[in-house]
Amino acid sequence: MRFILLSFLLFFIPSEITASSLTVTDKEKVIELVDREYYSIPYTNQIFFNHEKVDHLVTQINEVVFRSPINASLDETGEIMDGIPGVRLNKEKFLTSFIKYFYNGESTTIEIPKLPVYPQVSSELLAEINVNQIGHYVTYYDEKNVERSHNILLSTLAINNHVIFPGEEFSFNQVVGERTKEKGYQKAPVIVKGELAEDIGGGICQVSSTLFNAVHLRGIQMVERYSHSRKVPYVPPGKDATVSWWGPDFVFKNNYNQPILIRASSKNGKMEVKIFSTEDVRLRQ
Repeated sequence: MRFILLSFLLFFIPSEITASSLTVTDKEKVIELVDREYYSIPYTNQIFFNHEKVDHLVTQINEVVFRSPINASLDETGEIMDGIPGVRLNKEKFLTSFIKYFYNGESTTIEIPKLPVYPQVSSELLAEINVNQIGHYVTYYDEKNVERSHNILLSTLAINNHVIFPGEEFSFNQVVGERTKEKGYQKAPVIVKGELAEDIGGGICQVSSTLFNAVHLRGIQMVERYSHSRKVPYVPPGKDATVSWWGPDFVFKNNYNQPILIRASSKNGKMEVKIFSTEDVRLRQ
């Protein structure tokens, strides 16, 4: 029965479309050569294409052209630096070009169609939420401990200018990322099970602890926070927030009706975090 049905379909389906290729370019550089036969469903005379293979092609090309947007930020003097739009594949336009190529039987070249990806934090938004300081905390460290001071600076830069929108959670580990040699982190003293030791990234808990105290506000919900197993010298007992890539995290949620901005700096032995928002910031209803 199946043989009869297949014979019937092959008799009435138009003859096979002439072999050809689709050349996909980006700024005139060849990114991909698409072969119609590879994307065709077998035994259909190249009348139907394999959607899974085409979806994979779309994902592959998007990975080549995708560029993340860069949020607007504040420099050391408080001047606003404009954000930079990113780029992504215009999937709908690309699929239209692919389908046209697949069915017209002619070799052709297409330039990858793109769409802008706008920053989540614009200059306008940054100007609005940088007017009202709602939180502030300062701690101090020994800058003669070069390795520890360096780690503090790297993690400070990672959280600086970060914006948390209403209802959004901030994870210290996610924002700062894994502390590795490749990222510039160095070995410095850490507390492990109540004992002092040395490990990559030692010192960053001072940054997370300073941040914890700065966001200890009515509109901030502490989601995850752990204290060290022994007293630390830079904050009062019970006011610390230990973090580790494979262990504890410091997570809080913004329950205000407006975004909040983290401004962090570490210089000359002083670690400082300021929290800003709009003039009309209040608890969410």
